[in-house]
Order: sequence, then structure tokens, then C-alpha cells
Amino acid sequence: MSEATFTFRVEEELKAKFAEAAKAEDMTGAQLLRRFMREYIERRREEAEYDAWFRQQVEMGLEAVRRGDVVSAEEVEAEFAARREETRRKLAASGK
Repeated sequence: MSEATFTFRVEEELKAKFAEAAKAEDMTGAQLLRRFMREYIERRREEAEYDAWFRQQVEMGLEAVRRGDVVSAEEVEAEFAARREETRRKLAASGK
């Protein structure tokens, strides 16, 4: 693996506190920064994947609407009202 140097300016107090925090985890500041960078890249990758999945789901829903492949709110409510009533009936029959 080739390596590159990453140089940036930071307040002396922040640098000292960061070095102390890294030492508490038995790491150097550079090790901890590399870990943060890897985690940040992974998080961004996961966010991009989720965003792509979400957009695909929305597009699938919109396509279903364009095809007329939808169920009305009234139909959904009627279906679940029937399910709730069936559950109540079973509970009453079992004596609970």
C-alpha cells in the first residue's frame, strides 16, 4: 500500500487533547485519524447505497401508481378492521 502525507493546521489545544484521547485508546493520533477517515468513507458509502435504494423504492411506487396498481386507503382499512375483528373473536373464544 502506498502512503501519502496529509498535513493540516489545527489549534494547539485541540491537537494536545486529541493526542491525549488517542493515547487513552492506546493509539497514536495518526492511527485514530486513519480510523476516522475509513469510518467516514464507509458511512458515506452506506448513505449513498441507502439513497439509491430509497430512490428506487419511490420510483417503483410511482410506477405502480401510473399502472393503477394501487389499493385505496378504504380497502386497506376494511382489510385490517376485519383482521382486528377476527383476532378479537379468537381471543373471546379462548377466554382471554
